[in-house]
Amino acid sequence: MMKQFVGLFVAVASTCALAGVTTGPNGEQPTPYTQVTLKPEQTKALQGKQYKAAILMHTTSDFSSALIKGAKEVFAEQGIAVVAVTDAEMDSKKQRTDLETVLALKPDVIISLVIDPVSGAAAFRQASDKGVKLVFISNAPQGFKPGKDYAGIVTDDLYGMGKAAAELMAGSIGGKGDVALMYHAANYYVTNQRDAAVKSELAKYPGIKVIANKGIANPNDGEVIAGAILTQNPSVKAIYAPWDAIAEGVTAAARAAGRKDVKVVTMDLGAANALDMVKGGNVAGIVSDLPYDMGKTLARMGALALLNQPTPPFVTVDAIKVTPANLATQWQKALSRTPPDAIQKALANRK
Repeated sequence: MMKQFVGLFVAVASTCALAGVTTGPNGEQPTPYTQVTLKPEQTKALQGKQYKAAILMHTTSDFSSALIKGAKEVFAEQGIAVVAVTDAEMDSKKQRTDLETVLALKPDVIISLVIDPVSGAAAFRQASDKGVKLVFISNAPQGFKPGKDYAGIVTDDLYGMGKAAAELMAGSIGGKGDVALMYHAANYYVTNQRDAAVKSELAKYPGIKVIANKGIANPNDGEVIAGAILTQNPSVKAIYAPWDAIAEGVTAAARAAGRKDVKVVTMDLGAANALDMVKGGNVAGIVSDLPYDMGKTLARMGALALLNQPTPPFVTVDAIKVTPANLATQWQKALSRTPPDAIQKALANRK
């Protein structure tokens, strides 16, 4: 999942790491996405009502496309028409304009990832005041209360993603050696929880020592920061990168340093890193979320809200480990499509 979710909940990340579980922005306990279901009689009650839905995304990406696909499929099953899909291009002002334009279409339910919880509060208040059922991805507008202002939040199992990354990292070096961590140096709810979980889980391996822990704010700095880590810490055997764009810079730095031995583990499926991994490059493993399933869950939450049925305030979707051995099936599972041709060709060449 693209890691540019604005949040104000850094303290929660520390709590998450200590508790070993993903918690909501206000400390909510998670409900597994598999528990959000619609019964046949509920579907029947929705069909024929001519309800309308809108999906307001933060950006265009593989994550967004898969999420939208999943949501549209569930809405279609319930007879709910999707009247608008927007891309705010990571601009909170554009998101507000998108919202105001969409409200003119009189949707009954809106799914959205709020770019800025502070400024977004006023924008999304317009929708809640009109009685629109709101379901949010990863965070909610500041001051909004679940069950009152919105149906609930659906996000990744953030701690689970961090735990999986730590396991992949430890496995890549045989559970022993010096490693380096790169963490997202910004108050972003999603990445803060994931990064904290990686560090917390690595501490459980007595043979692994974290000898460098570097913050990164601009993803374009990945190569420079990784290069400095490798220069200053030549004993490093593996590096964790917070998401795929940064990992691309880390692998470039490893290649430039002639360090084919350095293992790289990151979050989120990206074609460049997946191809490097399949070809036996530096990337040793990738942790992915399940955006397609997330989209289906968001739509089910919205449908339940339309029926005035209770919905859990905080729902998490599973994390999955991706390795060369399972890449093809995991790519399909996460994104509901086959990998790009270059990856499929590389996979065929491995056999």
